[in-house]
Amino acid sequence: MLRLIHTADWHLGQSFHGQERHTEHRAFLDWLVDTLEERRADALLVAGDVFDVVNPSLQAQALLYDFIVSAHERLPRLDIVLIAGNHDSGNRIELPAPLMRRLRTHALGRVSWRDDGRLDAERLLVPLTDAAGETRAWCLALPFLRPAEVTGAAQAEGDAPNDYVAGIGRVHAQLIAAARERRAPGQALVAMSHAHLHGAAVSEASERPIVIGGEESISAALFPPEIAYVALGHLHRAQRVGEDRIRYSGSPLPLDFSEVDYPHQVVEVTLDGEELAAAEAIPAPRPVAMHRIGPAPLDAVLAELEALEDDPALPHQDRELPRERWPWLEVRVELEAPLPDLRARVDAALAGKALRLLRLERRLPRVEGEEAPARVDLETLGPRKLFALTWQRRWGEPPDDEVLADFDRLRQDALDDQDADAGEARP
Repeated sequence: MLRLIHTADWHLGQSFHGQERHTEHRAFLDWLVDTLEERRADALLVAGDVFDVVNPSLQAQALLYDFIVSAHERLPRLDIVLIAGNHDSGNRIELPAPLMRRLRTHALGRVSWRDDGRLDAERLLVPLTDAAGETRAWCLALPFLRPAEVTGAAQAEGDAPNDYVAGIGRVHAQLIAAARERRAPGQALVAMSHAHLHGAAVSEASERPIVIGGEESISAALFPPEIAYVALGHLHRAQRVGEDRIRYSGSPLPLDFSEVDYPHQVVEVTLDGEELAAAEAIPAPRPVAMHRIGPAPLDAVLAELEALEDDPALPHQDRELPRERWPWLEVRVELEAPLPDLRARVDAALAGKALRLLRLERRLPRVEGEEAPARVDLETLGPRKLFALTWQRRWGEPPDDEVLADFDRLRQDALDDQDADAGEARP
């Protein structure tokens, strides 16, 4: 038997409406170390978006490295495998790799190609060992695939030069073929990827599109049945995709108020020989509560805010609680007309309560004949939605798929430039 813990989308260093969340992330990582020890895990798989931005703060990086050291001290035989997601810098993830390997940690941030055009698959295959040191499985550790990494060899395969989706398929096929050759009888194959699969449910506002070229997702058929388990990252909602063996662990913490109402977790995976024996969700505790009030008229919102005082699940009256543990709060108010003293009235309702108001959204009525709300709140718009809205206002019609694909490609190029800058800025 081999026992794995699958997690993803930590987003260390996330700025939440301008507020840092280091206390929450540290509490999660402390809980994760305890869980690894209690469950006697053989390996930890982190399926991308370790950090929230390509150039994370020193404090965010310290959280990761302190966790790795602590996990190794308490479980010296634990294998840790982490991959870069679309929020991460592949260069930064791999930078300390030689040191991390001494702590049985394997960090994969990029794919690379040999001179003959074949994938350098060996560096992406990581052995997973049991408590006795015997290799029981191979992890196919596939970081987020940027267009520049998978389209370069396209012409040799007869594909269009910019066929990103075909490039993704080629990488998977070559990596799986290499794993088949490497494995011994009785050893399982475990794939780890940061991608958006067909049929998977996305969060309301916190996930940026990552597949470029008119496609928003890729097929689960990339993972043949011989792969015992597929550990996915990118989508924050924990879910299975078609089969029990193909799963998103989901983010361990809500990353947006839209994620408040569904559970957050890690997944314990048990392998028996080459087969999946069990996959069990382990709920992750929420170190800081998160509340979303409304949308509702002002009187109803104020009544809800008053009622929070009587909620035993929230420590509103515990003034000894450190401020960084006070619950986050979003308030959405439906107004008939602008109300200049709205913030003052909400603040008055919150007086004396250990709550942190992060966002106050005003919703004004629509003007007859107007398609969009009277007020556009840029906080709720990602770059893609903002571009589409701007295009429609300029040209009188929404952008078509080709235009959106061009925008996605340009945006990814900008993110890749940030990634390259982060690599050049190394000491």
